[in-house]
Amino acid sequence: MRSVLDLEAGSIFVGGCGHDRGTPEALLLRQANRHGLIAGATGTGKTVTLQTLAESLSLAGVPVFLADVKGDLGGMSHPGDPAGKLHGAFAARAEQIGMALDYQPMPVVFWDVWGESGHPVRTTPAEMGPLLLSRLLGLTSVQEGVLNIAFRVADEEGLPLLDLKDLQAMLLWVGQNASDLSLRYGNVSAASVGAIQRALLVLEGEGGDRLFGEPALALSDLMRCDASGRGVVNILSAERLMNAPRLYATFLLWLLSELFEQLPEIGDPDKPRMAFFFDEAHLLFSDAPKALIDKVERVARLIRSKGVSVWFISQSPTDIPDPVLSQLGNRVQHALRAFTARDQKALRDAAQNYRPNPEFDIAEAIQQVGTGEAVTSFLQAKGQPGIAQRTLIRPPLSRLGPISAQERAALMAQSGMGPRYDRGIDRDSAHEILARRTAEAAAAAAEAARDGAEDTGSEFRQARRYQPGSAKPASSRKASSRSDSIVETFGKSLARQLGTKGGQALVRGILGSLTRRR
Repeated sequence: MRSVLDLEAGSIFVGGCGHDRGTPEALLLRQANRHGLIAGATGTGKTVTLQTLAESLSLAGVPVFLADVKGDLGGMSHPGDPAGKLHGAFAARAEQIGMALDYQPMPVVFWDVWGESGHPVRTTPAEMGPLLLSRLLGLTSVQEGVLNIAFRVADEEGLPLLDLKDLQAMLLWVGQNASDLSLRYGNVSAASVGAIQRALLVLEGEGGDRLFGEPALALSDLMRCDASGRGVVNILSAERLMNAPRLYATFLLWLLSELFEQLPEIGDPDKPRMAFFFDEAHLLFSDAPKALIDKVERVARLIRSKGVSVWFISQSPTDIPDPVLSQLGNRVQHALRAFTARDQKALRDAAQNYRPNPEFDIAEAIQQVGTGEAVTSFLQAKGQPGIAQRTLIRPPLSRLGPISAQERAALMAQSGMGPRYDRGIDRDSAHEILARRTAEAAAAAAEAARDGAEDTGSEFRQARRYQPGSAKPASSRKASSRSDSIVETFGKSLARQLGTKGGQALVRGILGSLTRRR
């Protein structure tokens, strides 16, 4: 009986193909970082295929990150149940494809943006950057330009953007100093600043503010193996996150970008350094601007040399833009239903993405394969596409389906990530620094106003004390006038003006200048 993992051949057993399903279909670990696609209609077995591939990569010592959009991947943390209702079907399939059904759990860590079904996962606005934030907020190109200015000024002024209130405070400052900034960076309109602030309020109302803060997620905590050498399976709870699809897509793209930017080049390793599964991948590209699609294409093309394997899971290959689809050399195509002319075109397009097999028509096979069966093609040893095969996907070794809240809580308690991430911290950052500068400027202005009022009162009292014969000669008054310094004269004039509208405008000028200092 075949094991799931053949380390001597450096391959993963995916399933059985051929007329009797006794011929093994395998994924070479050396080619796994050429990325992959899992596609198929709802209910055709995509999630089980995702689970089996994640299991195999974990057993090979490859850390995995995946999103659980339906809440049924938590079972990977427990072994399959020999007494369960699915065991009979799984045992029959395992015997048919010649596989040893060795039930076992995977090392799992749960994550959740809201910190409810997993450890909190956070990033900062500074790490996400203006491009992804613009996508997250649905900004126009003009508004994106204003957001870029805010980030640029924050960097120049030494104002860390660590959470949502930092970004909101920074935008308020930009709006108050729009005229000065427009001369340096281009037009900054109050309307654009207001639109960004409204988008941030919407994001905050959706709970997106939970995503931003510290401690930020460290990639090293995702790329771990357990004591037995199995890669840790990091499961992002995405059931609630899917209610904000733009937040879901932007977060996963940020994570992929961080992997790309932080990991060093390693060429073609014997196995991936990490595997990344992007479920509901069509959300990433839905209404996405060209700049974002270009970024995804660039990351997909270059991140393989950093040892990262990326798998896109969606209903149809047409959900993935062609420049990105061309980077996906390993493919598992579950059944597609061709009910409409558009469906038929998508079916033909999907069939054309495979290397032909003279034994069957690929387009017909894609319509005919049953649940748990797929048309597969994996890259060969020299990188050439494999011939399309009708493959019966192997059964999972871990439990198929969700786990209870008590089981999840127990796993979170022993993961070791709680002390590091469960409690947030609020460092001194842009919001606090700007608030402090504003308070200092207001105090200085108030003190100047009091000094001016005292000086004015003193002069008035001196005038009331005038006695006949006490006036100094004109020559003496002229000398005294000449002895007043320019600074004293300006100070007295400033004090007299503080109570007027012009004085109030001057105070605002002082506040602006103080907040502009580093």
